[in-house]
Amino acid sequence: MQPYLAFDVYGTLVDPMGMAELLASDARDAAQSVSAQWREKQLEFAFRKGLMRAYEDFGVCTRQALRYAMASHGLSLTKKREDELMNAYLQLPAFDDALPALRALEGNYLMFAFSNGTPAALKKVLGHNDLLALFDGLVSVDEVKSFKPDPAVYAYARRATGAMDQPLCLVSSNAWDVIGARSAGLMAIWVRRDPHKVYEDWGIEPNAIINSLSELPGVLSSF
Repeated sequence: MQPYLAFDVYGTLVDPMGMAELLASDARDAAQSVSAQWREKQLEFAFRKGLMRAYEDFGVCTRQALRYAMASHGLSLTKKREDELMNAYLQLPAFDDALPALRALEGNYLMFAFSNGTPAALKKVLGHNDLLALFDGLVSVDEVKSFKPDPAVYAYARRATGAMDQPLCLVSSNAWDVIGARSAGLMAIWVRRDPHKVYEDWGIEPNAIINSLSELPGVLSSF
């Protein structure tokens, strides 16, 4: 039985570290460090807001994380520059393997973008990279007012994709997302983009590990 596919967006299809270049004029030599901390805090803030049941959308988490990352490096931004960077976040670059992989799968699988991002943000960032039209739909946690890896979010993904009696397979570069999906009963494929990345040893394994989305068609054909 062919699974429906749910693709994580940030870190899997588009590269959040693509902001480092834009931060060069603001953070100079610290741009890479600021960009990495921005991403780290973006996720941390989302996790914490989910646990606190104090939901604010992913854009709010992203802006707050940017402010934290800059401040922790002794830097600051004007409101205008902050807005410019937030707008640029909607135009993050896609990974080189994203478009060819989705095109290779198109027509053979039902495919959905499944993200902590809002529907509006997903439409912009996926549309910017010519990925939007390749999906059969968008699944945003904004409908649930929580964040991955809340089990309620993965349950919602089943309903939103129509995969109630079909297997639903998450494709994500985020190990915590893979563990969350597997824990909630979904299939999951981990895209190990960084060869030095260590998968958490929780006794919850992905169904498959790939190093690039280009490997996805072959792996899926073996299921």
